[in-house]
This record gives sequence, C-alpha cells and structure tokens, in this order.
Amino acid sequence: MTGLDTDRTGTGPALLDGHLVVDRGTFRLDVRLRIAAGQVVALLGPNGAGKTTALRALAGLQPLAGGHVTLGGVDLDRPDRRRFVPPERRPIGVVFQDYLLFPHLSALDNVAFGPRRHGADRRTAREQAAGWLARVGLAEQAHRRPRQLSGGQAQRVALARALAVRPTLLLLDEPLAALDARTRLDTRAELHRHLHAHTGATLLVTHDPLDALVLADRLVIVEDGQVVQTGDAATVTARPRTDYVARLVGLNLYRGHAHGHTVQLGDAGRETFALSAVDRLDGDAFVVFRPAAVALHPHRPDGSPRNTWSATVVGIQRHGDNLRVQLDGPIAAVADLTPAAAAHLRLAPGQQVWAAVKATDTYAYPATAPPGT
Repeated sequence: MTGLDTDRTGTGPALLDGHLVVDRGTFRLDVRLRIAAGQVVALLGPNGAGKTTALRALAGLQPLAGGHVTLGGVDLDRPDRRRFVPPERRPIGVVFQDYLLFPHLSALDNVAFGPRRHGADRRTAREQAAGWLARVGLAEQAHRRPRQLSGGQAQRVALARALAVRPTLLLLDEPLAALDARTRLDTRAELHRHLHAHTGATLLVTHDPLDALVLADRLVIVEDGQVVQTGDAATVTARPRTDYVARLVGLNLYRGHAHGHTVQLGDAGRETFALSAVDRLDGDAFVVFRPAAVALHPHRPDGSPRNTWSATVVGIQRHGDNLRVQLDGPIAAVADLTPAAAAHLRLAPGQQVWAAVKATDTYAYPATAPPGT
C-alpha cells in the first residue's frame, strides 16, 4: 500500500484536498473534499446531484473549470496554473459501477493490467495479480474470464485491479449497485474489510444510504452540485439539514422559528409545534420526529398528544413489516403503522384523518449549520 499512517476520523492532514468546480451546460458542480490517509468518505446524494461528475473530475476524466485537485501535496488539476495530469499518470485506482473488466482477459490478466502499465514485466505483474486475487478470495478463479464470474466475483476482481496499482486514492462508483440483494450483503461485508485495510484515501460514490453508513467513516451529502451536509453517520442521521437527508434516514423534518418550547413552522408560521420540555430554543430551528411517532385517529384525539392536525391520506406503501402512510395537509408527513392499525382505521387514499405526535417524541436543534457542514 502507501505506507502512510491511517486516520479514519479525518482530523489529520488531508491526503486528498480537492475543490471541484465543473461546468456542464446549465449544471455547475462546486464541491470541496478533504480525505485523510486511511479514511473512507462517502459522497451521497440523489440522482443528478453531481456525484459521478465529482468522481470523474478526481480521476482526470472531467477537467476542472476552477478549483484544484491536490493529492499527497501534488497538484493533479489546477486550471489557474494550467496544470493537468492525465488519468493514466494519476496514482488513482477506480472501480466503476459496471466494473468494466476486459472481457477477453482472464481475472488474473485483468488485475495484472495495472502493474504492467506501471512498468512491471509480465511475470512480476502476474505474480502481483495472483496475490491480490488471493486477498479477495478469488485465487481459484484466476483463469476465468469475466463472463464466467458471478456479479460478486466480478466486483472483487475490479477491486483487486484497482488496488493492484497501490493507489494513493481509491475511487468507487456505486460498486454494489449491480448486485442482487443477497450478493450485495456478502460483498458489502467483504468490501468493508478491504477498505479498512487500504491505507490511502478512499471516496465511495453512492445513492444507497446503507452502503454509505456501513462502509464510510464520514459522509458528504451533495444536492444540485453543492455540499449540503457533512459529518459522521451519527451526526448526519441525528440532525438532517435537508428534506433529502431526512428521507434518507427516515425522519420527518420541518424548519421554523423557535420560541422556547414551541416552533412556528414554515415561513408564515401558521402551524405551531410543541417541543419536549427538555428542548428549549430561540431562533431558526429544525424539528424532527420518526414516522413511528405519528399516531392516526379517525377523529380529533383527546389526552396527551400536544401536536395534532387534520391530514389527508395520499398514499400507502409497504415498509418492512409495517405500512408507510403519506399524509398531506398543513403539515405533510409520513407515518408508520402496523397492518392491524391500518385495517382498524380502514385507511385509503383520500381519507381524512387526524395525526398526532407527542411533544416527547420530537427533537429540535438550531437551523444554523455548524462550521464545515
């Protein structure tokens, strides 16, 4: 590997320091990325957010319009200094979504391709490739061609090929997207082991929150070409800052203005939400609560719930063992109900119900983003 000390927290010096500015027609990517040695960072966002554009810019497949890519203190792309290192000369390994293995080469020769390009003779390159295939558990598949491999095996060959060049930066573009559910589970565990052993920097591009949460030390959330939130998994899941992130982690999120133990939701402040007695805020704030905290009633409830509103059922979907109910009204929300509870209410699209959330089931925090978010 690189022989560098690892820092999975990302608090040490950055091995990758990037400010990626790319213009593609009406779309503009403007993203800052810093990754320490030994750290795995997940770039997470919806389709069209700019994730793959960022990866291509780092790999040298998409020149920057501005900013810079600096790896190990060396500028790879800096437009203002007319500095651009072509892809084949960058110390970067890439695992593409479709793996892009050479169909006419065996697994062994696919992995040996990188060392050969870096100057190793055929025998040495194949010895190195055999070692990497053994590390990913594919020694017995060395002489098979890609069409003879399963999806999980092809993914591991692609990973071995990327690691065989001993990259300072490893880029993974949706590496598990092409796998079925069972293979994905097993391969994710294997990938986690190999990424943990990689002493260079790793960037994982994905739209799958589970891949990001399991594999990455830090998350960078991008929407519309901009970073909207960064942090470790615990911070991002506990305090989402956009609707996309809230949906990603399964929470209802609202922004409003707090006055002590209440928050007026929306710009007009038409709806007031009561907070837990332990939450006291003043100023712009976010309020979140879990879908499971939303109770539905045929009539306005009496008793303990302090937050109630009239809602219309607009959709019902299966969600694990429960049903996820989409609600419209003064406060749009999603609620998770057991099938028995839904049957008791005889829920159907268009039905009018009352929604209720206890103040103790809410969580509020300032809307002003902390530094670096």
